[in-house]
Amino acid sequence: MMRRQGGVALVLVLWVITLLAVIAGNFAFSMRGEAQIARNLLLNAQAQARADAGVQLAWFELMKPAADPRRWRANGVVHEFVQDGTVVRVSILDEGGKIDLNAASDALLKGLFKSVGLTDQASASLADTVLDWRSPGALKRLNGAKDEEYRAAGKNYGPPNAPFETTDELQRVLGMTPELFRKLASALTVYSRLPGVNTSVASREVLLAIPGVNPAMVEQFLLQRQDALSTGQPVPPLPGADSFSSNSTGIAAYLVRSEAKMADGTVFVRQATGWLTRSPKRPIQVLAWGEGDTEPPALNNTTAKN
Repeated sequence: MMRRQGGVALVLVLWVITLLAVIAGNFAFSMRGEAQIARNLLLNAQAQARADAGVQLAWFELMKPAADPRRWRANGVVHEFVQDGTVVRVSILDEGGKIDLNAASDALLKGLFKSVGLTDQASASLADTVLDWRSPGALKRLNGAKDEEYRAAGKNYGPPNAPFETTDELQRVLGMTPELFRKLASALTVYSRLPGVNTSVASREVLLAIPGVNPAMVEQFLLQRQDALSTGQPVPPLPGADSFSSNSTGIAAYLVRSEAKMADGTVFVRQATGWLTRSPKRPIQVLAWGEGDTEPPALNNTTAKN
């Protein structure tokens, strides 16, 4: 009888030890997972802080006198430096190199829509619809759309008859599709306030949207522009684009992209847009601030080491 009780007690002890071992294992696994999460959060926060520092450095560079040869130019050139083992790559782009939804002429809008594959008729219709969205009053353009057309299409909203607040708002315009918007998004802005584009910094997609400019002209111009950037020379004008060329005047808007890559491979991209006001009290007015894509836009492949 005593032996049987001793055997039962031994089994119970073994079960308790096994249960405690399982609990301890689960606890250790859980703590290891939480420690890894905490480490990842710390690394991401460090990468974010260094990317944000890159943005602040870009603002500082833009506030230098325009005649300063060491001042970073808003032409998309990537400036690379290392901070505590983190590689930071910063570029500045003049928003004037994009097509402003609120200031662009109907001809430039038509050219943009044609450049992504729409027919002449479809481009004219969509351009009129965009202009009707941003224009005050109820008067509709020939191929445009106001409240009645939106209701007929089953929409529970109509055009605000006011300027676009963001480029994403274009997705609400009648006739716009997600696929078409993806093709257009990188060429658009609401910050430049220019009727044309600054060809010295515009992307290939924007240049192809300019009426009267063909792909061969654009490719030749891009080669010339790249050579000029590489040698520090002024960018030549794009032939045939005079009536659609604009240079930023007064308050200029700039897009800053700052990518921080840690030694362990952690990457954070900060993207910020701001107006350079030149006011001593508030030299930069931030218009947009968020996380950017890991793939940078293709403007040029020049990198400056700092």
